[in-house]
Amino acid sequence: MERTITIQQIKDVAQEAYNLYKDNTDGKNADYIPYLANIDPKLFGISICLMNGEIIQLGDSQYRFGIESVSKVLTAILVLRQYGAPKVLEMIGADATGLPFNSIMAILLENDHPSTPLVNAGAISANSMVQPVGNSDAKWKAIVDNMTELCGSTPQLIDELYRSESATNFNNRSIAWLLKNYNRIYDDPDMSLDLYMGITAEQLSICGATIANEGLNPNTNKQVFDKALSPKITSMIATVGFYQHTGDWLYTSGIPAKTGVGGGVMGVMPGVMGIAAFAPPLDDAGNSVKAQLAIKHIMNKLGMNVFNGHRIHVQ
Repeated sequence: MERTITIQQIKDVAQEAYNLYKDNTDGKNADYIPYLANIDPKLFGISICLMNGEIIQLGDSQYRFGIESVSKVLTAILVLRQYGAPKVLEMIGADATGLPFNSIMAILLENDHPSTPLVNAGAISANSMVQPVGNSDAKWKAIVDNMTELCGSTPQLIDELYRSESATNFNNRSIAWLLKNYNRIYDDPDMSLDLYMGITAEQLSICGATIANEGLNPNTNKQVFDKALSPKITSMIATVGFYQHTGDWLYTSGIPAKTGVGGGVMGVMPGVMGIAAFAPPLDDAGNSVKAQLAIKHIMNKLGMNVFNGHRIHVQ
């Protein structure tokens, strides 16, 4: 079944979602990371990037926040580009754990396998795979260049977030060394931990649109990665984007999306758009309350769902 949706309809529904939820006070900022705890909880932004490059923005879509776990998608794309899909499956995997994002038990249950690049263990393993191995400066450049190509502009290091995270990331250090014990870290473990980049909702929507557009960035018109990789990364997002609540998310929203404790959510609607929303207060699973509500509202009101078999044309 083919459906046509106008750009004006998308704009109207996005505005409706923003108005509905901008004053929502549910959830609270992540308080185990001091930097995140101090961000204004009233911040709220929505950005949608369409396949023609047009961007719809509302609220604080230009505010630069910590990308946190959404970065796992971008790093996964980089190692897919460098190694190819079969090798990434062999070295990391693509299986949902059904457990929290930072679970150590998941590593043990998977018989020393990190499971997927979109949980902490797999993301740490993926970071260690980034080429060139053994050269921290060149590795960092490869990561930033990849993010820039996907987002259409350069992210920025948030130094205060870096210091805040580094002082509290004991669990991730434990994961890195446990993976090293199982030979699932492919570089110095201390060079394989989290990224502390600042990103905007606009940049994330462009990244989501690049994935939705088979690797072609609709904003820069650059082919960032081979189109054969697009369904691979979209499937990873669909199976583990909200960790142990991924099934609930897909059931209620109909869009593969990746969340981060910085308050960002990035969704991918293949062939249609990338969508991102940002708001710092999180639910008890570490997912932005307002970002979830807004994206769900937009998807359901427009009748977009990756599972309904519709071919959607935007005009």
